[in-house]
Amino acid sequence: MANDGPVEHGYPHLETVRAAITALYRRLSYDTIQTFATSVVPADMAFCDTDDLYLGAQRVARELVRHYRLPDARLIVSFREMRHAANVELAAGPEYFVELNDRFRSHRRDIGAALAHEVMHVYLHRLDLSFPGVRDNEILTDTATTYLGAGWLLLDAYREDGASSQKLGYLTPEEFGYVLAKRALVFGEDPSVWFTSAQAYTAYVKGMELARRDEQQPPLTAAGWAGRRRYARDRRHGPSDPPQPGVRYAFSPDGVGRLRVSFPCPTCHQRIRVPVRGRVRARCALCRSVLECDT
Repeated sequence: MANDGPVEHGYPHLETVRAAITALYRRLSYDTIQTFATSVVPADMAFCDTDDLYLGAQRVARELVRHYRLPDARLIVSFREMRHAANVELAAGPEYFVELNDRFRSHRRDIGAALAHEVMHVYLHRLDLSFPGVRDNEILTDTATTYLGAGWLLLDAYREDGASSQKLGYLTPEEFGYVLAKRALVFGEDPSVWFTSAQAYTAYVKGMELARRDEQQPPLTAAGWAGRRRYARDRRHGPSDPPQPGVRYAFSPDGVGRLRVSFPCPTCHQRIRVPVRGRVRARCALCRSVLECDT
């Protein structure tokens, strides 16, 4: 939790974020991810200053448990002084003890954001899905929270001005915006209408720009003129040349010497391999996206 300190910006964790999206599709399947087409709504996460602190926190936790489809999980929420925003004790269940930073006693509007991340830890724990290392595992948790419909709360908790700042989670604001945009492109949902933070909206717009660029990389037919020209040049040189910075496709021969190109699916980032023979329609086996390519 960045609290009145510097907030990191940009996309320093982008490759880990993309790997996390792929891991979600592999572990959950396309059909399960489709069941998360509707995000948690502001009314279910609302927390008034006149609400009882503990009863309100328990209510929000129950809503998140319901959203993540963990009906046999019970969260016991408490508050204490701590460095991080929150912590959850991952035991066998069905009861899980969540501690929230004392700061949330007076910043109740962000309790839902903190709990969304901690309940996702429980969800991933039950799936036995994790990344090695604390940092990458937390990035996986933030990405899963966002892609499965509760991470807009984390981005909306980001506020920054000349005198103070607050940000929850391990992703940068722009990375949260990127994952939210990837989700929006899949489900046709616009989370920006729920933002109360102007900075959150700005980060979402920047994330959407990057998410759109994923859909405009060669050999996809939506690629721009410059990308198509570079692709044609690289195709002439064949598979011997190392890929250039920013180039995500790669050429390689198949078993009989014909050229193939591999590139990441713009939806789930699993690599797809197709023959180099002009117009090709490819279907991603993982997320079922149908991609128009000009190889």
